[in-house]
Amino acid sequence: MEIAYFILLNVLGHLCFVGSRMTTTLFALELGASEVTVGVLLALFAVLPMFLSVSAGRLIDRLGPRRPVMLGLAVLACAATLPFFFPSVATLYISSPLLGTSFMFLHIAMNSVFGAYSTPENRAVVFSWLSLGFSISNSIGPLVAGYAIEGFGHAGAMLALAVFPVIALVMLARRKRPLPRPERVRARSTGVLDLLRLPALRHTLLASVMLNMAWDVYGFLMPLYGHRIGLTAVTIGIVMSTFALATFTVRAILTQLVRHVRHWVLIGSAMALAGGAYLLFPFVASVPLLIALSFMLGLGLGASQPVIMALLYEASPHGRQGEAVGIRTTMLNISQTFIPLASGAISAALGMVPVFGLISLLLLGGAWFAKSRNRS
Repeated sequence: MEIAYFILLNVLGHLCFVGSRMTTTLFALELGASEVTVGVLLALFAVLPMFLSVSAGRLIDRLGPRRPVMLGLAVLACAATLPFFFPSVATLYISSPLLGTSFMFLHIAMNSVFGAYSTPENRAVVFSWLSLGFSISNSIGPLVAGYAIEGFGHAGAMLALAVFPVIALVMLARRKRPLPRPERVRARSTGVLDLLRLPALRHTLLASVMLNMAWDVYGFLMPLYGHRIGLTAVTIGIVMSTFALATFTVRAILTQLVRHVRHWVLIGSAMALAGGAYLLFPFVASVPLLIALSFMLGLGLGASQPVIMALLYEASPHGRQGEAVGIRTTMLNISQTFIPLASGAISAALGMVPVFGLISLLLLGGAWFAKSRNRS
């Protein structure tokens, strides 16, 4: 029941975040924004976290996760309501960075909770359960957003999504016991470069960035691609929910698979599968084939995340786990800032084939890198 409670807290916050990203994209297009503007808006989700994640990780190491989780949920709910009261592209420029920053605090703090709740022997399994929660919210988020847009309009959909972090905030406020946190160790922070000198941590962060770039490209390009080929908001939501369903499926299997397969073998196989899916994407326009490719991509990307988080936690010095997750989050947000900008500019100028092709090559190169790490 304890781990289910933690998973539910994370799901409710992440559901709002995922649904808001999709709704922001479609809302901006509805308001007449260009694809480049949409890319800027999605980049804004990551701009402040790009600069604040390491500091947030250090703060969570020092204070524990409870107050950062409550702060993240409260700001997440407030930011999601802004476009309802002030429906304009200018408001989306304000709500996007607030949504991204609030979820950053929630994400780092909940990773700290799950890392502290686990032991070295079952850490990959426990992070698999956390990833299952992410898969649930990834599955439901686009679907809820799509139906909410159809029923209430884009502004009403944002208000509906704000309900979920409010529920999580009430749940946490009623909990009297403290959230799990890593053992308090007086670890003197000597800076980010000090951590990056650790080979195991550095290699894990590199693989994590490759995989999350692939994830970000899908979250950005799929709504644009679906809009370009004439799909409705509900159909786009269904296709994207299929991706999330695949991540849920593979992570359910992963809770047992990680006991028997080497971590870098899993990561390399995941990258190869995802790279193959991206290679085929721009040549497919039918909904059934898009669903099949989304499912294939979800299997690849979904299998890697729990293993990455377990490796990251194990490679971090005691007392600096939150800081290490903050470094990872900073690197991911650099990706989330520039990938939409670059993808939007390239797709507007040259079409979507070059974007899909580049990310495919990156993943296939990552599979080779993972193979070399497994040998070493």
